[in-house]
Amino acid sequence: MSEITYRDAGLNLDTYEETLEGIRPLMLRTQDRTRVLDGFGGFASLFDLDPNRWLFNRKYRKPVLVTCTDGVGTKLKIATMMDRYETVGIDLVAMSVNDALCTGAEPLVFLDYLAMPKDDPTLTKRLMVGMSEGCMQAQCSLTGGETAILPDFYAPGDFDMAGFCVGVVDKDRIIDGKQIQVGDAVIGLESSGIHSNGYSLVRKLAFDIAKLGVHDRVPELSQTVGETLLTPTRIYVQAVHAILRNYPVKKRVVRGLAHITGGGLVDNVPRILPPGRRVFLKRGSWPIPPVFTWLQGIGNVPQAEMDRVFNMGIGFVMVVAPYFAESIIRQLAAEGVPAHLIGEVREGEPAVEWVS
Repeated sequence: MSEITYRDAGLNLDTYEETLEGIRPLMLRTQDRTRVLDGFGGFASLFDLDPNRWLFNRKYRKPVLVTCTDGVGTKLKIATMMDRYETVGIDLVAMSVNDALCTGAEPLVFLDYLAMPKDDPTLTKRLMVGMSEGCMQAQCSLTGGETAILPDFYAPGDFDMAGFCVGVVDKDRIIDGKQIQVGDAVIGLESSGIHSNGYSLVRKLAFDIAKLGVHDRVPELSQTVGETLLTPTRIYVQAVHAILRNYPVKKRVVRGLAHITGGGLVDNVPRILPPGRRVFLKRGSWPIPPVFTWLQGIGNVPQAEMDRVFNMGIGFVMVVAPYFAESIIRQLAAEGVPAHLIGEVREGEPAVEWVS
């Protein structure tokens, strides 16, 4: 009987080592060496949570850890169809760090879980390019993760990604929406497009109903279908942190933060509203990206369905004291994030209501 090795079962440990060497520089470029203590290759990652570090110009007096996890979803199918994997890692980082940001937290570290049917150093590196870039944008350290090779679980060409973020916020400076008041202004920060939600409906509309391919050019989009659908999720960390530095939480200027993901504005904004507070949003108060109008037209999708599946051009929401709203919008623009006054808070049970 011939000898059987791990390679015969579908795993090559030498190829795995090649994968690690390929991603090492992409991880190290993101790391704050004064805080990440172990660098690369250990069993676990070490991060120095020094209470004397500064957060929004204040020391951590009562540091609270914030944890988030998310994935990219079926947007990965578009990446495979396009053979373009360098941007979905940005999406992976964005989905978690934008969630952590809703507490007022500073993202500290990011870890990934990558599952595929066989070792593929080239694909892994291409995916890590995006994760590294996303961490640079979020100013957090990519400290490690896991590459799982599952030859009998994933079909050839399939893979999945998940991401994990750990952040920190001072206990006295947590933003949880409890301070939201009647009359507060609702500011919408523009999305970069679809972001990473609703792609099962997107793929049905674009490929099954419209019968388009990823390389087909759509005049109203000014680019190919695939290019539009792979536009990375916007990361809001630096822009929102800039506002929080200018308006310390103790002044209660910024009262609520919401990441607009699956469920759209309709489901995500109420998550931060206290009892007796309802948000009224004004249609037409921000530009709708052409991709949403295009998708809606393909399948005659009801407006209510569009509002609940997609972000419709607003990827993040800030609820702020009304006196400061216009100034905050100008500051966000200076940070490279266009924003709009899209509504206000009134009395009522937590929900979103549309006004014309």
